Amino acid sequence: MRWSKTRMLTVIIITVLATALAVILGLNFVKPEKQIEKKVEHRYAVSDPQFRREMGVLLGPAILPHNTVKDLQNGSEIFPAMLEAIHGAKKTISFETYIYWEGEIGRKFAAALSERAQAGVQVHVTIDWAGSYSMEEKLLDQMKEAGVHVVRYRPLHWYNLSRMNNRTHRKLLIIDGRIGFTGGVGIGDPWEGHAQDKDHWRDMHFRVEGPVVAQFQAAFNDNWIKTTGEILNGAENFPAMESADGMDAHMFISSPNGGSESMHLMYLMTIAAAQRTIDLEAAYFIPDELITQALLAARKRGVRIRVIVPGENTDSDAARHASRMDWGPMLKAGIEISEYEPTMFHNKMLIVDTEITSVGSTNFDLRSFRLNDEASLNVYDTGFAQRMTQIFEEDLKHTKRYSYEMWENRPLKEKFIERVILPIRSQL
Repeated sequence: MRWSKTRMLTVIIITVLATALAVILGLNFVKPEKQIEKKVEHRYAVSDPQFRREMGVLLGPAILPHNTVKDLQNGSEIFPAMLEAIHGAKKTISFETYIYWEGEIGRKFAAALSERAQAGVQVHVTIDWAGSYSMEEKLLDQMKEAGVHVVRYRPLHWYNLSRMNNRTHRKLLIIDGRIGFTGGVGIGDPWEGHAQDKDHWRDMHFRVEGPVVAQFQAAFNDNWIKTTGEILNGAENFPAMESADGMDAHMFISSPNGGSESMHLMYLMTIAAAQRTIDLEAAYFIPDELITQALLAARKRGVRIRVIVPGENTDSDAARHASRMDWGPMLKAGIEISEYEPTMFHNKMLIVDTEITSVGSTNFDLRSFRLNDEASLNVYDTGFAQRMTQIFEEDLKHTKRYSYEMWENRPLKEKFIERVILPIRSQL
């Protein structure tokens, strides 16, 4: 049977459109242009002044003194502190988040932000489009009607399909340019409570004051400019700061559009500088080959490495399987990997030699290293590192150690799933 010209034309058009769509979607799997390809060698310790010099230059923002950083454990501490700060805002609020889900805590934040906007405070909010898929639209309307300047980051359109994989995963709240919050918490009811059961997640957030808060505001400006073309400056956003005793710290960002390797580089440099201990809490632990080599090299020179990851109570079975695929060599080398049992473990923290602590939105995986917009706070303070080591030790009490024998003898079903997931590993 011969095809008509109309039918042939229709088939050609459909084929061209399907091919174009496949190419566009395929671009989401393309790696960033700038990549680190060679191992970072162990040249100095974390305590060496050279380490700080290079971290302050290679990651971008300078390390600033005189900051105070307070850890907040779980939603029962985190949300009251954030809401109190919002209610106390006098001039400006800048808020960026990946997750904003429907529920009680979402309504509380919308109400607090709306009330401050109605009181004359300049309120600017960036919410990731993908991370807020279940957000109640009426909350967006409520905030906009109250005078909140709220935008969705990269909503899906035909012309940005090639970038739909690039999401803002940053968690930033800045009050009057003087108080900053960052960490792993999203605006969703699973973060409420104190990790008391499977429905309430384990997580941390941090309240920060001092000169480094200006870097928080600059980080917020990065995506605000991309989304609106507007820069938020002036004394109400970048006030003068008085010096006081405190910690050295800097906030740095990464994005596929610029500085995409910043987070990757930070981990590689810090692991390479470790001499005694590496304690890592990772909600998603999917290291690439360079990171794995760095961890194995650190272990070979005698560094004790402890890693806490989610156990069976996880929000991503796929990520868990992708993670376990490469545990064998690490476990055999003596790297201690433990699975958190009570609930979903969403912490993101790296402590090295009780000298440096890195916290923020960044996961220990390929998505955070290459695809997401991330923001991390590095704190260079022994006292703070000791405090966070205590938190690590407390979390460790609620874990089950995973052995090399367990990995070697894991069921064939798990090994099969790991292989199936391999092609999309970078997307998890």
